[in-house]
Amino acid sequence: MLYGLSLLAGIVLLTLGGESLIRGAVAGARRVGVSPLLTGLVVVGFGTSAPELVVSIDAAINQQPDIAVGNIVGSNIGNILLILGLCAIICPMAVQPLALRRDGLVVVLASLLFIILSFSGSLGRVDAAIFLAGLIGYLVWAYLSESRNHIPAADMHASEAEEMTKLPTTGWMIAIALIIGLGMLIGGSQLLLFGAIGLAQAMGISEAVIGLTIVAVGTSLPEMAVSVIAALRRHADVAVGNILGSNIFNLLGILGISAFLQPLPIVERVVIFDQWVMLGAAGILVLFLYTGMRLSRWEGATLLAGYAAYIALSFSIF
Repeated sequence: MLYGLSLLAGIVLLTLGGESLIRGAVAGARRVGVSPLLTGLVVVGFGTSAPELVVSIDAAINQQPDIAVGNIVGSNIGNILLILGLCAIICPMAVQPLALRRDGLVVVLASLLFIILSFSGSLGRVDAAIFLAGLIGYLVWAYLSESRNHIPAADMHASEAEEMTKLPTTGWMIAIALIIGLGMLIGGSQLLLFGAIGLAQAMGISEAVIGLTIVAVGTSLPEMAVSVIAALRRHADVAVGNILGSNIFNLLGILGISAFLQPLPIVERVVIFDQWVMLGAAGILVLFLYTGMRLSRWEGATLLAGYAAYIALSFSIF
């Protein structure tokens, strides 16, 4: 019970901390005159991935690589199969394929890059440098292409920033929101890891499974909140763009930072199973978006069914 309560408390603190950090960062960006495009592309993108960042770095530093890697891979799987599946069932999502072509391609390429680099059995500082260079290249490409040409993707990223309401309005309120958010993230990550590791040991389940499932879902709640709200408001491009952007940041940014701080061995089940599910989920999403220009309810149900099957296999076969 102690481990379970610790896990739940950690998830709550991570969710609230991520929300506070995003709102403070977006308000600060507006205050200093950062464009909505850059705010949506960088601030919101990094902000919604803040729980994954803190948890994976904490796990890496504390010699828990299975949770550090599992959190990222599991989050990317859950973002597509669980969150977008849920959003599409709530409201069928018409999207602009041209607006998402770049980000969809980058998600697939980033997943392939992870697979290639993980074949060695671990991710070291050279691999981290490759991931981080890829992230910088993506951000420069995205910003330059969207700022020079008025394309739907620019409106999408600007709308991501504008989705944030009830932001702090004064400098001291912004500072408090950032400090509280960061403190909640750090405290929440400690509680989450304590509960997750304790549950894994008590139930005889590997840390990798806990990281790929429970920890991954817990750290993905900010993405779920932003995407579900966008779906309810009929802002499908924001919902899908948020997930694609988050997956890019998770793989290239968070995994890159974590591997740079501490080399990460890759557990065998990730190599033979989970990384292929991650790649398959990205490929199916891109296929759905490009062929039908929308995510229908049956496609959302297909994604959710895929996630249910993935969870069942995670706790049975693996």
